[in-house]
Amino acid sequence: MKGLKFQSLQFHLLQRHYLPFKSLTLSIRFVISTKLPQTASKVNRDPQTASVQSSNRRPTSISYSELLSQCTASKTLGAGKEVHAHMIRFGFLEDPNLRNYLINFYSKCGCFVYARQVIEESSEPDLVSWSALISGYAQNGLGREALLAFRYMHSLGVKSNEFTFPSVLKACSIKKDLKLGKQIHGVAVVTGFECDVFVANTLVVMYAKCEEFGDSRRLFDEIPERDVVSWNALFSSYVRRNCFGEAVGLFLEMVVSGLKPNEFSLSSIINACAGLGDGSRGKQIHGFLVKLGYKLDSYTANALVDMYAKVGKLEDAISAFQEIGKPDIVSWNAIIAGCVLHEFHDWALKLFRDMERSGVSPNMFTLSSALKACAGLGYEKLGRQLHSSLIKMDAETDLFVDAGLVDMYSKCERTKDARMVHRLIPKKGLIAWNAMISGHSQNGEDFEAVQLFIDMYKEGIGFDPTTISTILKSTAILQAIKACEQVHALSVKSGFQSDIYVINSLLDTYGKCNQVEDAARIFEECPVGDLVAFTSMITAYAQYGQGEEALKLYLQMQDRGIKPDPFVCSSLLNACANLSAYEQGKQIHVHILKFGFMSDIFAGNSLVNMYAKCGSIEDAGRSFSEISERGIVSWSAMIGGLAQHGHGEEALGLFSQMLIDGVKPNHITLVSVLYACNHAGLVTEARKYFESMKELYGIEPMQEHYACMIDLLGRAGKLNEAMELVRTMPFEANASVWGALLGAARIHKNVELGQHAAEMLLGLEPEKSGTLVLLANIYASAGLWENVAKVRRLMKDGRVKKEPGISWIEIKDKVYTFIVGDRSHSRSKEIYAKLEELRDLMSRAGYVPMVEIDLHDVERIEKVKLLWHHSEKLAVAFGLIATPPGAPIRVKKNLRVCVDCHTAFKFICKIVSREIIVRDINRFHHFKDGSCSCGDYW
Repeated sequence: MKGLKFQSLQFHLLQRHYLPFKSLTLSIRFVISTKLPQTASKVNRDPQTASVQSSNRRPTSISYSELLSQCTASKTLGAGKEVHAHMIRFGFLEDPNLRNYLINFYSKCGCFVYARQVIEESSEPDLVSWSALISGYAQNGLGREALLAFRYMHSLGVKSNEFTFPSVLKACSIKKDLKLGKQIHGVAVVTGFECDVFVANTLVVMYAKCEEFGDSRRLFDEIPERDVVSWNALFSSYVRRNCFGEAVGLFLEMVVSGLKPNEFSLSSIINACAGLGDGSRGKQIHGFLVKLGYKLDSYTANALVDMYAKVGKLEDAISAFQEIGKPDIVSWNAIIAGCVLHEFHDWALKLFRDMERSGVSPNMFTLSSALKACAGLGYEKLGRQLHSSLIKMDAETDLFVDAGLVDMYSKCERTKDARMVHRLIPKKGLIAWNAMISGHSQNGEDFEAVQLFIDMYKEGIGFDPTTISTILKSTAILQAIKACEQVHALSVKSGFQSDIYVINSLLDTYGKCNQVEDAARIFEECPVGDLVAFTSMITAYAQYGQGEEALKLYLQMQDRGIKPDPFVCSSLLNACANLSAYEQGKQIHVHILKFGFMSDIFAGNSLVNMYAKCGSIEDAGRSFSEISERGIVSWSAMIGGLAQHGHGEEALGLFSQMLIDGVKPNHITLVSVLYACNHAGLVTEARKYFESMKELYGIEPMQEHYACMIDLLGRAGKLNEAMELVRTMPFEANASVWGALLGAARIHKNVELGQHAAEMLLGLEPEKSGTLVLLANIYASAGLWENVAKVRRLMKDGRVKKEPGISWIEIKDKVYTFIVGDRSHSRSKEIYAKLEELRDLMSRAGYVPMVEIDLHDVERIEKVKLLWHHSEKLAVAFGLIATPPGAPIRVKKNLRVCVDCHTAFKFICKIVSREIIVRDINRFHHFKDGSCSCGDYW
């Protein structure tokens, strides 16, 4: 409603600019004459005005012209009207020069009704009269009115001069009327005024503001004697167009030409430096300003504050701000917005309070910045107070303030209030929709975010890259791959597929949804891959078992000269951890040191995890000790690493130290603690931790905790207690629980329990071959060969294939893979020769192959051969011939290391005097001096 009233008022005012003045003459003269006595005392204070009023001598036209010039300069409308009244009284209104002074005065004061009346009362208004009126319109931003006045003047046959053309061209700039501007240009050329420096300068500005930068630059180059106004005209136009680099280049060119810049030149270039984010050059311009002795006007001072604030030099911004005698709303907005931009939200709110105390009232821009600061700090109470102030202001709604309110409530975790504000916005723009969608996403309401996007799309509201990126983030969390594909299609249809933010969001989403091939295709099609794109792709490869591809991609990134950050280093370390690529992990460690990321918590935690998973618990410990501020992730990584390496007592000791340091455990930490108890056989300690989880730490036991406890009881032979725990669980047992029981049944050769656990597992994971393999092993260990045959037939008929055992070993930055009986390696002959050499030495030392664990239906000699050519034995043999004597051998296997290989490695490590570290699916085995760190408990 307010908008309609405002529009009708504007229309009325526009009409008033053009009312014929003759009908108003009497009323205006009456107003002037009646006001004269009331203001006489004010006029009498001025000696010149007093002389005009004196009855002893008649005023002259010179007195009136001087008085009107003073009133025009000071824009004192009341005094000017009194002078007008005296001119009428003493008959000076017929003087054409004084009429022109009056028209100029009223035009400069924005009183176009009076200015136009004086023209209407003139018998033959001359060029000066029309030029004054047109100039007044243009200077007050009334381009349409200026052009209408010019057309009327032109229709009367009054020709323009070098003073008229600049005002008319300025009006064309305001209206962006290129067609009329070109026509005026043509008239200027025909009449010979194109070469006048004022006309030429205005032409440069007119073409620039009408987006014709080529013509603007050409005209600038054709100006024979360019002055500072000419240069200002061009590079200020470049600044307005956000061509900041070109503007700075022009400024330097001007300085080199020997022309001294003025305050306006320097202010424009300060704005250009702000746009470029070039604080150093901005400071140079500031120094230039001081050196030239220019006093800081409000425009320049505000430009300095804005520049320093935008480039993050907040101390300089505050220093420049404090030099302003009376900061206006623009000054306050610049410094507050700068603090918010660089997330100094507490500074921003302090300045906001200082502004209010100074008596300057906030505007919509100020309130928008203050709301952002409240959102950043989570100050809900202050945010509500600002919301209340907005309601009391009863002002027109502002898109940015509306969106700021939605954002503030969302970041204060008040999505209900955010939704209410969003619903009450009368005309929701894209900014408001984006704020609400982001609010849902930030608060974990990803389904609501996607649903709101659908509603927005149905209403025909457009979207931008910000919308797409936010929705893709939510689809990634929801693992909604179909929704991701639809959003991808929309981005292509809308032309956003080349936007770097959309590309990076697509990479991240496809990666997190395990669509690595789709992510790789998008990455390859990406015209310019930045650090974020590489990070997303490397993370996707690392998370889904393609560590080698992640490391290759990092080499590409280095070739392009892209400097890594802690996040990409963290992902690369995870890739190395998954590959057990110890040497390559060490190289990434070197890069972390080189780029100064050691203080980053993510990089530090990843180093601990990488070294632990690559078999070097000593290096993991050193990395852990170098983390300055250890969080729960740091402690959990180290405790889990010690547990995996069989150092149960040390893991529990570290857990106690963590509690002493005041770090509260989470559910992952307690899984690691139970895991440590499990692999150290510490049943009593495990019971204590398990039973006190809720009471001491406020954590309800989850499936993982039950699985660890059941596995521990099962390994310790307490099968009845383990089954009782399964029965009393507050939820249905999952595959990890039944898998633990099946493993316990294998260890203790409990056929009945094994059958039951296998039956439950097959119901949950029918595609997993490991269940039937373990069941067959249980039957074989109990001598139930008929049952073994049944299981094998079941596997054959059901086309269930045993997952092949695969082993990896890293030699000189390259990872080699082996499967059982593998002869694809270029050094296969040497590998098998080494195995034969070892077998002879082991046989003399008492090694006997454990053929009973092999389920193949073949002769004993063939079983011995199959056992001897297991993938982990091939990897160890290759390590022995490819690494220096005495160096540790690190092997990773995708399955549980078999009993025969476990026994064989105890013999081999003693024969060759080397440590053999094997990481299987359950834990690490450190074979040294004829024994294993697991104590044969795995």
